[in-house]
Amino acid sequence: MKTAIVTGASKGIGWATTKALLDEGYIVAGWSRSALPEQHDRLRHFTVDVSDSENVEGAFREFMNEYGRLDVLINNAGLGYEGPFEEMPFEEWKQMFDVNVHGIFFCSRLAIPVMKEQEVGHIINIASIAGNTGIPGMAGYCGSKFAVKGISHSMYKEVRKFGIKVTCIYPGSVHTNFFDSIPSVELNEGMMKPEDIAGTILHCLNSSPNYHHVDIEVRPLKPVKR
Repeated sequence: MKTAIVTGASKGIGWATTKALLDEGYIVAGWSRSALPEQHDRLRHFTVDVSDSENVEGAFREFMNEYGRLDVLINNAGLGYEGPFEEMPFEEWKQMFDVNVHGIFFCSRLAIPVMKEQEVGHIINIASIAGNTGIPGMAGYCGSKFAVKGISHSMYKEVRKFGIKVTCIYPGSVHTNFFDSIPSVELNEGMMKPEDIAGTILHCLNSSPNYHHVDIEVRPLKPVKR
């Protein structure tokens, strides 16, 4: 039975992906700071702050002791703040890089040796369209997501020869709690659903072994419902 770790699993894209993986028969470890909305006999919650390397290492060690293999890592945990560049509080700037960038480093550097030994594995990094274009008032968030893009491209070129895939997904606006900290954006029905992104993730995971999705950008067809 395949196993997966999903970071930021308690809400939004993370929770939708967790449910989709369970439907596919995976054993899923949901990593998040808050509790998961539901329970399942193949779902195990780990209280994890991905910006804390010791916390990540402890959870990963516990996961491997229990399950013995890792087939899929979904680096989904992320957050964003907006504001003029010169007014951005350093605490918010640092938190975005600690979670969005360092979190991927802390999780992936543990997953890769396991996947190399297995000679199979798939790491999916959830970036943003903010990782492909600058957005006024979002310099810190864009910077962190541009970093995710560069990290992903370097990672896949390092590990592809070991049978490991690395995919970076760049969603446009998704109807999630992400925008709680972005006052300029109001949730609307024109946004994509978390389940849409989860479906894209499953499409990547179910591709044939020698078929590799490197970059996938997805956007709402009609961003604002009229």
